[in-house]
Amino acid sequence: MIRALIVDDERLARTELRRLLGAHADVEIVGEADNAATALQQVAALSPDVVFLDIQMPETTGLTLAAELAGQTRFVFCTAYDSFAIDAFGLNAVDYLVKPVVPERLAGTLERLRAQPSTRSVLPYDHGLLLRFGEQARIVRLREIDRFESIGNHARVHCAHGKSWLQSSLNRIEQRLDPNYFFRVSRADILRLDAIAAIEPDVGTGSLATLPDGSRVAVSRRQAQLLKQRMGQIF
Repeated sequence: MIRALIVDDERLARTELRRLLGAHADVEIVGEADNAATALQQVAALSPDVVFLDIQMPETTGLTLAAELAGQTRFVFCTAYDSFAIDAFGLNAVDYLVKPVVPERLAGTLERLRAQPSTRSVLPYDHGLLLRFGEQARIVRLREIDRFESIGNHARVHCAHGKSWLQSSLNRIEQRLDPNYFFRVSRADILRLDAIAAIEPDVGTGSLATLPDGSRVAVSRRQAQLLKQRMGQIF
């Protein structure tokens, strides 16, 4: 998934870009901001893969914000004026879109994003987490974890040893997991791909994934098709 943050001081512009991005199944809009200060907070909290950023905003321009966040994420500038293009590419922007954004032009931008390596630093598959199970603490490798479940601002960890907790949001956890091994099936759950024993259609949620302990986890309609593709199934 390409996790995107939209930053624009105009609500209608944010709404239109959200609509256009919604046509792409592998794009998840993780947040919006209408000013630079909020955008800084959102980038720190959500660690998006890319920020779609308006250039002309009150107080702090998009160019200034991009310079401040250089190296933390990737940028696509969106503006009604094409006179900033040289400055934008001087900041290593992935692309520069002129409003109103043309769907075909946006599709080309997303292809560039897919082709570029993410700025995220993922943990190795054998990385160990110190987790507590009742009175006992043990090191559990990522390859042993079947499921990360969102519970408020924390995450419940499911593995063969039982259930434990991490004091971290699911968004932050997702940023550190290798997408070759883990897949976010919904807003509430991330599953280890090797732990999925079966995928079945479900009228209410899209699909249900069965894990080794027999539990069944809802897969959102949007993610179900992507998961089936990842699992090499033909439907």
